[in-house]
Amino acid sequence: MSDDTTTATLHRILRQYKTIAMVGLSNSPHRPSYFAAKYMQHYGYTIVPVNPRYDEVLGEKCYPSIPDIPVQIDIVDCFRKPDEIPALTEQAIEAGAHCLWLQLGITHPQAEQKAREAGLDVVSDRCVKIEHGRLFGGLNYAGVNTGVISSRRVSK
Repeated sequence: MSDDTTTATLHRILRQYKTIAMVGLSNSPHRPSYFAAKYMQHYGYTIVPVNPRYDEVLGEKCYPSIPDIPVQIDIVDCFRKPDEIPALTEQAIEAGAHCLWLQLGITHPQAEQKAREAGLDVVSDRCVKIEHGRLFGGLNYAGVNTGVISSRRVSK
């Protein structure tokens, strides 16, 4: 449990927790949520899509809400507007999640405090894909300039 987002905390969260419920995950490859989910899936994370508009995203069954998910969730990653965060925080707490992750541009101090008080790690205004790439060397995924010219694909 932590209320900071130091590099060490982010590294621990991404190393320790492997099942991510992505709330608001789109099935459009052009949306940031889809790209982040595909990236995390590529690096071995189990992605659980949460969006009532779809039956399946990235080959995974999609659930209409967090309470509908039948497996243990480690991280609840929210691609939703700030006014939806308090309800999602409640659902994350009730589901026994270990971390509430709010994507870039998303903060909600009251909900974040409630999650911390319930024992969850909280990360806000950060992208799970960007942080994973920064900490574990995946910034070369899909054309981000690493300064290395090579035709070889990086192995997992």
